[in-house]
Amino acid sequence: MRSLLFVPGDSEKKLAKGLSSGADVLIVDLEDSVAASAKVAARATTAAFLAEARRADKHPLLYVRVNAFDTDLTDGDLDAVLGARPDGIMLPKSGSGADVTRLDAKLTAREPAAGIADGATKIVAIATETAAAVFHLGSYGAASARLVGLTWGAEDLSADIGAEANRFADGSFRDPYRLARTLSVLGAAAAGVQAIDTVFTAFRDEAGLRRECEEARIEGFTGKMAIHPAQVAVINEVFTPSAAEVDKARAIVAAFAAAGDAGVIGLDGEMLDRPHLRRAERLLARARLAGIA
Repeated sequence: MRSLLFVPGDSEKKLAKGLSSGADVLIVDLEDSVAASAKVAARATTAAFLAEARRADKHPLLYVRVNAFDTDLTDGDLDAVLGARPDGIMLPKSGSGADVTRLDAKLTAREPAAGIADGATKIVAIATETAAAVFHLGSYGAASARLVGLTWGAEDLSADIGAEANRFADGSFRDPYRLARTLSVLGAAAAGVQAIDTVFTAFRDEAGLRRECEEARIEGFTGKMAIHPAQVAVINEVFTPSAAEVDKARAIVAAFAAAGDAGVIGLDGEMLDRPHLRRAERLLARARLAGIA
């Protein structure tokens, strides 16, 4: 999952446009982008869209962002959309791994009635939207086998803190959000799931988006959320391993295989140990998912 594009669940036009965006994942949103008065209608629009989209020979992964547990709308959202078989659910305002476990139980109770195999519906959690949640980013490791990704949010976090801004004038994040971002990539690694970077809201600033994507990739994120279809191409490009990176990773894997049970090898004048091998294997796995290895 390189690119995850949010699309309002109450807009048939934007949902249709999202299908042709090139995003790896469409996140059909029932939460922030849908007005309170439109929540119920959005469920029906979303379910119809999911059912239609799944009939296509090729389509992106289809996730639904439900409303948070504290809204009392989550169960209604799940009841409305699970029958249309989304690939996954995005959980907003997750406070800790316990919230993912709670969502897991709700999905487990509903999948049989929908004819869905147990555990087939995956989970991506947004794990930093409250100040309290930041202190629990290490709790996701054993939360659920459904959990495939952990991401973070700066907008809701700034509102929870009461901050006037979450970025400096040059676009870089201020310290509380840098901390949340760092802990989220560490939390994802500790849980063994994908680390997904937050949205870049200035959707017309392609250079800024590219810079933030490149920084995120270097630091360990493997994908990024998008709020506009125009952002998808840049995100996919940055988070797709280059041909040179793939070639080098293959060479590292081959060299370790040839060396047998060696802990350290020499390759092109460089000493490489087991962490280099693990990094190469992960890069090749990402390349295979992108269809280039």
